[in-house]
Amino acid sequence: MASPLAARIRPTELSDFVGQKHLVSEGKPLYRIIESGNIPNMIFCGPSGVGKTTLASIIAAKTQKTLHRLNATTASTGDIKTIISSLSTLEGTNGILLYLDEIQYFNKKQQQILLEFIEDGSITLIASTTENPYFYVYNAILSRSTIFEFRPVESKDVLKAVKRAFDAVREETGLKIETEDGTEEYISQTCGGDVRKAINAVELLTSVKVGQKEVFVTLENAKLVSQRSNMKYDRDGDAHYDILSAFQKSIRGSDENAALHYLARLIESDDLPSICRRLLVIAAEDIGLAYPNAISITKACVDSALQLGFPEARIPLADAVILLATAPKSNSGVCAVDAALERIRTGEYGDVPDILKDSHYSGSEKLGHGTGYKYAHMFPDHWVKQQYLPDKIKNDVYYEYGDNKTEQAAKAYWDKIKKK
Repeated sequence: MASPLAARIRPTELSDFVGQKHLVSEGKPLYRIIESGNIPNMIFCGPSGVGKTTLASIIAAKTQKTLHRLNATTASTGDIKTIISSLSTLEGTNGILLYLDEIQYFNKKQQQILLEFIEDGSITLIASTTENPYFYVYNAILSRSTIFEFRPVESKDVLKAVKRAFDAVREETGLKIETEDGTEEYISQTCGGDVRKAINAVELLTSVKVGQKEVFVTLENAKLVSQRSNMKYDRDGDAHYDILSAFQKSIRGSDENAALHYLARLIESDDLPSICRRLLVIAAEDIGLAYPNAISITKACVDSALQLGFPEARIPLADAVILLATAPKSNSGVCAVDAALERIRTGEYGDVPDILKDSHYSGSEKLGHGTGYKYAHMFPDHWVKQQYLPDKIKNDVYYEYGDNKTEQAAKAYWDKIKKK
């Protein structure tokens, strides 16, 4: 059975490698490491299809070490021990380079087995992961490894791989292949920075029946084989939280266009629950008391979106996003409650003042509970000077009025009353 086209045309030289210019351009750290041939333990993290395995293979070819490959999704502890046992044989004379794909699927014990051998240099580890290594890789492994973050490949670089893929098919099959104008560019732009996905599309588009000698690849067919969503998105992975973080920060920064961009990415991923939850948080956390109605309006938009479902849900969601992005901002509420929580967590706050304690039972008066309490509604402006905080923290201040119109109006109101 023939291997996939992406595997057959995998680059073997750094000069054919596409993308990751921030790592492998001349003079960059990883470029210097590869050229030196002195390979440290490394962890490659980033989305799939961006060259982690390819670059590891190129690096391995430049060393004199024996290369072993393991995929943590299927490898066992026994596989690790087999590699370790080879260290004492001729195979391990110059050391072993272990390429471990998807290291996040190894448990702590499996990772610890490798520790002794990567520490003394008898095994050089190049691991890859699509997850955040700081969450999934054992700390002792992390401290002995250099971490390189891979990014989605830019479409102009993917285009080079797409053209190479078409040329490879022509050479392998002898087919006369022509492409409609814009087709190669479309494949490159809609793969979401995943080179493998783009090459797979080429392979599908050039599949022909036995005896066929020519194929014309149309833009329409390219659109059909491209997946609906070409974004890097996993509701349990880093991309999920990265997009949601960018979504909230764009609204907080009052950039409605960026906020709509990230909303569109979330919509394309059918992630309605995450959008709704985040909008409710933003309304309270980032707009808050500067425009209190934003909370109820956002809740109404969220309720509408949940009842409508996609595609109509995009309309109230967009309304909420634009409203929140263009609204005045205040985080005074979240700052205030966090300050109060911080005080509580110190354990130094004292007892509830006696005048505030429950007095709705016989015997409370003997305990002094409620005695002397002043009912605010019986005084002018419904306010009377009285201590509400425990004695130990009676001078604590948690809430600072925001500098927006709404909160400053409230401040002016209470300043006037409390100074009477």
